Amino acid sequence: MEPINLKAFKAKSALNRRKMKIFLTKVENNPPRGLDKLAEKIEPEVWKEVDCLTCSNCCRSMTPTFTDADVKRIAAHFSQTPDEFRKKWLYKDRGGDWMNTKTPCQFLDLKTNMCSIYEIRPADCAGFPHLSKKKMTDYIHVHKQNLEYCPATYKMVEKMQVLLSPNAQKG
Repeated sequence: MEPINLKAFKAKSALNRRKMKIFLTKVENNPPRGLDKLAEKIEPEVWKEVDCLTCSNCCRSMTPTFTDADVKRIAAHFSQTPDEFRKKWLYKDRGGDWMNTKTPCQFLDLKTNMCSIYEIRPADCAGFPHLSKKKMTDYIHVHKQNLEYCPATYKMVEKMQVLLSPNAQKG
């Protein structure tokens, strides 16, 4: 498995983002039969090609949403109250969600690309990038956002484009 070249990924993503979003919108508006099973089939193939520890772009450039359960669990780990943890690390966005105050994430070790709270990380991080969630159409808007941040999401959409192209369906 090749390490992720983040600069090359960002350039490739910027070049193809528009047509990939158009593709995802078409899939969202007219989901092909077996879409959820297709995502389940593609996901292991993606992970054979993408190693998150050579990237960590999600932790470097995005922030998870922290649930109340996440805040309680992580605060307890640091011997803090949930309010102390929120005051030190989080802010409430316009939608009322708790988010990191800074990026890269305060829990990311920038040298190793590893999470210092991996075992108790937020549920949003644990599920990221949500490749094969049941009811894929409910997550397509998330995949559209993640295309420019996550090589695994990009790779999944690339594979979907090939498998769902009219030529692939004929063969």
